[in-house]
Amino acid sequence: GNKMEGPWPEGHKVAVFANGCFWGSEKGIWRLPGDGIYTTAVGYAAGFTPNPTYEEACSGRSGHTEAVQVVYDPEKISFVDILRWFWEAHDPTQGMGQGNDRGTQYRSGFYYFDEEQKALIEEALTGVGDSDYDGV
Repeated sequence: GNKMEGPWPEGHKVAVFANGCFWGSEKGIWRLPGDGIYTTAVGYAAGFTPNPTYEEACSGRSGHTEAVQVVYDPEKISFVDILRWFWEAHDPTQGMGQGNDRGTQYRSGFYYFDEEQKALIEEALTGVGDSDYDGV
């Protein structure tokens, strides 16, 4: 029931992640306990063509990955909790896909919006090793 575009309520933050099919990822983020998730929206991130269609993203030619934008209230759910869920919800070592979903549009990525998020993502990457994680 909340709007998917800002401005957001004061104090809310945004995170964008990719960990496979965006519909399943979006559904998973809503299963987190509490009421800290304000809204979500699915789309494409980290590509090099503007406004790709589904067909373009699936072709691998646009460079995009399926992603979920999450607007959350850090007073009710921490970024660390969302980041933990991200790692537990998929296997970034599967490369360009998750489960039966294969292709560059299903690669992993977590995209930060401030220096705190960046530092926490980089800390979480310690020990991940040589994966196909799309990165920070």
